[in-house]
Amino acid sequence: MQTEIKKVELRNLAFEDYKQLKNSMVESYPEMANNYWRSTDIKKLLKIFPEGQLVILVDGVVVGSALSLIVDEKLVDKRHNYRQIVGDYTFSTHNPDGEILYGIDVFIHPNYRGLRLGRRLYDARKELCEQLNLKAIVFAGRIPNYNQYSKKFTPRNYIEKVKDKELHDPVLSFQLSNDFHVLRIIKNYLEGDEESKEFAVLLEWNNVYYDESPKLINSEKSIIRLGLIQWQMRQLNNVEALFEQAEFFIDVVSGYGSDFALFPELFTAPLMADFNHLSEAEAIRELARHSDPIRKRFQEFAISYNINIITGSMPHLENGVLYNVGFLCKRDGTSEMYYKIHITPNEVHHWGMKGGSEFKTYDTDCGKIGILICYDVEFPELSRLLADEGMNILFVPFLTDTQNAYTRVKHCSQARAIENECYVAIAGCVGNLPKVNNMDIQYAQASVFTPSDFAFPSNGIKAEATPNTEMTLIVDVDLDLLKDLHEHGSVRILKDRRTDLYQIKKT
Repeated sequence: MQTEIKKVELRNLAFEDYKQLKNSMVESYPEMANNYWRSTDIKKLLKIFPEGQLVILVDGVVVGSALSLIVDEKLVDKRHNYRQIVGDYTFSTHNPDGEILYGIDVFIHPNYRGLRLGRRLYDARKELCEQLNLKAIVFAGRIPNYNQYSKKFTPRNYIEKVKDKELHDPVLSFQLSNDFHVLRIIKNYLEGDEESKEFAVLLEWNNVYYDESPKLINSEKSIIRLGLIQWQMRQLNNVEALFEQAEFFIDVVSGYGSDFALFPELFTAPLMADFNHLSEAEAIRELARHSDPIRKRFQEFAISYNINIITGSMPHLENGVLYNVGFLCKRDGTSEMYYKIHITPNEVHHWGMKGGSEFKTYDTDCGKIGILICYDVEFPELSRLLADEGMNILFVPFLTDTQNAYTRVKHCSQARAIENECYVAIAGCVGNLPKVNNMDIQYAQASVFTPSDFAFPSNGIKAEATPNTEMTLIVDVDLDLLKDLHEHGSVRILKDRRTDLYQIKKT
């Protein structure tokens, strides 16, 4: 390596680079002295796929390169060798409409190894794969140290020992450190590769941003805007007064372009004032008569304000059984009901509520979401199952009377965001209802929580409302950050679970 380097440059290959490219390649593969690209090969590659041919220069001299084709996924799935993948050096396998970026060569001049220049080439390949909306990068990597162990280990054993870092292979160890994973072993891949005993390892890097069927309209967004409503408990004369107040907030958050409006748990409780002469259990059953009219009106709001509305929760009677439910009213006019699964001792004692038995993720125009009502978020199994179904955002409408009750909801919600690598949005009621029994006081602070990694706030809190004050909280969350976290985070909680030892499943 040179004692001093003035400039490193990564760019697309030009035909004028050929002489320097050849010299570096010959130095990189001394064991295959005659196995270098001819000028006619480079000319063809630059004609059919110029953006896929990369070089790295040190002080103006080509010291490394990465060459690629785009091929059909079915070609990769077949058993193949190097000659077949490059179309017997005609590159006829290149298909601009293919799904896979196939690496046909990568090398760094031995004098410049140890500077992580190979990593730069691979990062540029990954960026190209994302820009072209290709499904993955695939290539067959040599295992040049295998010849030293071929009498002792099978190729599979050798690969496992390299993966476990018991052995080092200059090519395979590098690829694994760059987030490539092994697909399979290929026999007789590259003729004359005695170091690898003509074995190769088919490796893959998945593009987490790949969109199989990109749309010009109605495509899923990566930036989602959440509108959280910190609802003030106040006297309401009738259900129309509730609709008027709710519509005011929906108008506000939709006016800011929100994709979701989240109401709190039991925000309809002020309507129980008319039934305060009854027992608590009777009063809440009278309130349950409003659940269907509320669902219908909120469906209308969702359409007219072009926003997905999560109606917090309200009591609901089914065959004489009282449940705590809410409705996801989508802006396409459809709606789905969700249940509170875990009922608090207070809800059982005063109201005789029962827990629901169905929970799932919901498909929206902003991806998959989950909804858990208050106490449910304190049971980690539920949100883990939703995460396994692909949930990106968990909404938690809640109602807490004291600050210590709110603390349980808050910290459990933060834990769910970290352990499930998702966003968690919570919204509750504030104020008091002196004329409604068992609904005396409320404490809340609407918040949006995030995973804990470099792309997110260091305290895991995206935004918080002012405690105990009626207001809205408008927050943007980026789903692409979650995709990157799942694959390349400092820790990968969902991927690193020991499912060989333990699993959680629905019964």
